[in-house]
Amino acid sequence: MAAINSVTDLTNDGDVAVITLNSPPVNALSANVRDGLYEGFKAAIADDSAKSIVLICDGRTFIAGADISEFGGASKGAGLHEVQAMMEGSPKPVIAAIHGTALGGGLEVALVAHYRVAVPSAKVGLPEVNLGLLPGAGGTQRLPRIVGAQKALEMMTSGAHIPAKDANAMGLVDELVEEGNLKAGAIAFARKVVAENWPLKKVRDREVAGASPEVFAEFRKANARKFRGFMAPESNIKCIEAAANLPFDEGMKVERQLFVELMTGPQSAAQRYVFFAERAANKIPDVADDTPLIPIKQVGVIGAGTMGGGISMNFLNAGIPVKIVEMKQEALDRGLGVIRKNYENTAAKGRLTLDAVEKRMGLLTGSLALEDLADCDLIIEAVFENMDIKKDVFGKLDKIAKPGAILASNTSYLDVNEIASATTRPEAVIGLHFFSPANVMRLLEIVRGDATSKEVIATSMKLAKTIGKVGVLVGVCPGFVGNRMLSQRQRQAQALVAEGTMPWDVDRVLYDFGFPMGPFAMSDLAGLDIGWSKETSKGETIRDVLCEMDRRGQKTGAGYYDYDEKRNAKPSDVTEKIIRDFAAKSGVNARQADDQEILERTILPMINEGAKILEEGKAIRASDVDTVWINGYGWPVYRGGPMHYGDSLGLAHVVERLKHYQNQHGDFFKPSALLEKLAAEGKGFKDLK
Repeated sequence: MAAINSVTDLTNDGDVAVITLNSPPVNALSANVRDGLYEGFKAAIADDSAKSIVLICDGRTFIAGADISEFGGASKGAGLHEVQAMMEGSPKPVIAAIHGTALGGGLEVALVAHYRVAVPSAKVGLPEVNLGLLPGAGGTQRLPRIVGAQKALEMMTSGAHIPAKDANAMGLVDELVEEGNLKAGAIAFARKVVAENWPLKKVRDREVAGASPEVFAEFRKANARKFRGFMAPESNIKCIEAAANLPFDEGMKVERQLFVELMTGPQSAAQRYVFFAERAANKIPDVADDTPLIPIKQVGVIGAGTMGGGISMNFLNAGIPVKIVEMKQEALDRGLGVIRKNYENTAAKGRLTLDAVEKRMGLLTGSLALEDLADCDLIIEAVFENMDIKKDVFGKLDKIAKPGAILASNTSYLDVNEIASATTRPEAVIGLHFFSPANVMRLLEIVRGDATSKEVIATSMKLAKTIGKVGVLVGVCPGFVGNRMLSQRQRQAQALVAEGTMPWDVDRVLYDFGFPMGPFAMSDLAGLDIGWSKETSKGETIRDVLCEMDRRGQKTGAGYYDYDEKRNAKPSDVTEKIIRDFAAKSGVNARQADDQEILERTILPMINEGAKILEEGKAIRASDVDTVWINGYGWPVYRGGPMHYGDSLGLAHVVERLKHYQNQHGDFFKPSALLEKLAAEGKGFKDLK
């Protein structure tokens, strides 16, 4: 065995040279790895005794991609293109032996090999689009030449990880070898290639199949909604078009140009920021990595409504048994029925087998008695958002739950410390705020009470991962992080309308900013009568009047908007008249705010509130605030979250605009002390430690 460098070895198995990478944890394409590959292939090509070359990796995976930590820094060592040229130009067959994952740059390395073998459990893909990028090492030009235009479009714009069996079926992998026997299988394949005198197939020399203009036009049309606002998917599509229509080297120039545009642009910077932000959220400064975890073998859920059912599904999906409790049999049956129906609908779409449906339902037990939760390790209440009701439930749980059990509230707004005061074990109480629909939304706001133990915190953070959520630890305050900031946006949206701006204009501006829908369209979807009572309504707000007219949202065919039979929205003359009448009654000189004012008045107060949250220590870091908004509220990922967006505007500019509106509309817009301090120092939220 010859050590090429600290991460690369070159050995010979008879007439087969074997280059082995071992750069934990995922053999990422660092400078050290690239140097090792370059020198390893150079030596193997020069070795007359070697008739073929196998590239394989130690550890849990093949090359899993680029070393993201090097993005934006000065290039060191051998360039990836140099490595690829060495491999592709080898006069000896090069075989890439894949296990684990070959993603991004890892797959681009494999694509310059003459052949690829893989174990069945391996996965391959080009996920760069999820970082606002495109494959920048020939992936956009080589992949379509193997799998055709349609498959390349699907893979590159989704970033999907393709199982080896599927990759084999589409010609991306030449042969599957026995699980656990990759090295021997790859060496045997290499010898077969030499013995049978197979050609040195260069992917770059192939044509792109199925690349008619109609294929690209139809793909763009079908995915227009999904790709809205994002630059990277369109850039990936343009590269595939270049692969189809231009010689390889010309296509590479297109790839390079578009890659640089994305890499140096704001969207990729934001998406890379989000990537690291989600990982940073797992780090809790005062909770050590080795904090003991509480085993969660059974979960109890109180409430079988929309939230309780969705919460339950998360645990069932992870193979954790759930007991769900309701007060009345009818409500329990309805809740269990909805869960089953949700699973059956998923199965009907081919995303779940009927056996899997029954397996998950088999883990679910319904009950009408809180006492049946006595053996649960975690109990989550998802009852009505009322402090008295929640304290009553927790007082009962205190007497029922076994010692060491975690008692969690799904409250979205209420004081977790006050809820905990109803128990004799406040250290066991925590907020687990799921977002609706709870079985779909990725965010889990984990609310730490004053007395919550570190073991409970650590277990909750780990549990978030187990059930496929992004857990973010926050402190106790009204609305926590997400809803506290949302209330600032909603307040200004309502204020703008009260001044004469139309709801659809507010919605349009926020939709164009990148949100899935605006606040008024969202209100119509949820129902304007949530929290509204006909008996107590005094017609004091626009919402009151709409509800009194039975305009309660999509469900009644009218709310802020008018709806047709397919629930398509259109601006309403009725709503417009109500708004103008309100303005006249209030003595307001009705005016239509322009788009800039709408955006600034709805977004800047959120940034300001985020600064107050950080100032109060209710969030650990600015990136945690952004992670909440990206995963729970539809903030466009290509804008990085409200705090990142504030940094991108420049905090001095944010302060100046807030003061502008403060002069016009009062102290609601007064910049926070932290925001003013950072702006004065020429710093951003990113500089907070």
